[in-house]
Amino acid sequence: MNAIEINSLRKDFDNFSLKIEDLKIPQGFVTGFIGPNGSGKTTTIKLILSMLRRDSGIVKLFNQEYEGDDLSLKEQIGYVGEFNGYLQESKLSRIKKSLCLFYRDWDEKLYKKYMKEFELNENKIYRELSKGQQKKFDIVMTLSHRPKIIIMDEPTANLDPLVRNEVLEMLQERIEEDNATVFFSTHITSDLDKIGDYLVFIYKGKIFLADDKDSILQDHIIVKGKNELLQKDTEDIFISVNKNTFGFEGLVKNKEKAYELFGEEVVYDKPNLEDILTYYTRGNK
Repeated sequence: MNAIEINSLRKDFDNFSLKIEDLKIPQGFVTGFIGPNGSGKTTTIKLILSMLRRDSGIVKLFNQEYEGDDLSLKEQIGYVGEFNGYLQESKLSRIKKSLCLFYRDWDEKLYKKYMKEFELNENKIYRELSKGQQKKFDIVMTLSHRPKIIIMDEPTANLDPLVRNEVLEMLQERIEEDNATVFFSTHITSDLDKIGDYLVFIYKGKIFLADDKDSILQDHIIVKGKNELLQKDTEDIFISVNKNTFGFEGLVKNKEKAYELFGEEVVYDKPNLEDILTYYTRGNK
């Protein structure tokens, strides 16, 4: 079953257009949403959540079309984004007390556990917290009502590596205990190296690659060699290629084709997710 389905989604702005023909986010897994800044990640998330009005297209959650006004679906969604709407002058305890009433599945025990793990003091005023502490509290509030769909927009951006690992462990815990679905955008591809199951790459408002992480990493290969090996027929197999006086380096999606053309005359390296993103969006082929 898919937790999220998108069909023929479109949103036009003065200088940017988002077009997603078909996207399915499987239930019970972590799907990473990757792309350079300005590619449409936040716009897509806001359209899924009905925080922006769609120009056209359909968004379904658990096979039900979602327009943002279905409370039974709404309380199954957890969201961590840039803005949370909390009263900046309120104590954390006050924020929690006000919001937990809206969720039938609010888990006070889980809330206290996460607050302790993040070393957050309920008597602190939200505005006085550091950016990292605010993000921690946002994550605690999101996970404590045990949502079935967890949508996060750059959730680990202001967190140090140790805390990022804690957050990733928390997400994995929610998947294992609640069969939750995690969909989050990030530019920190190392996070997805650790826990990502599926990946969606977006650039200039269009998805150019979507598959399970292992298949994406296994299908692609970085090829390095001497410039004289690059001819019209050989250069065409590259996603993009970078040339300098010392030779060339490029990304190929078909490993077998690359070996057929170059054999042992080149060096083959395994790419990471950042390499794949860079070569697809470089646009210098």
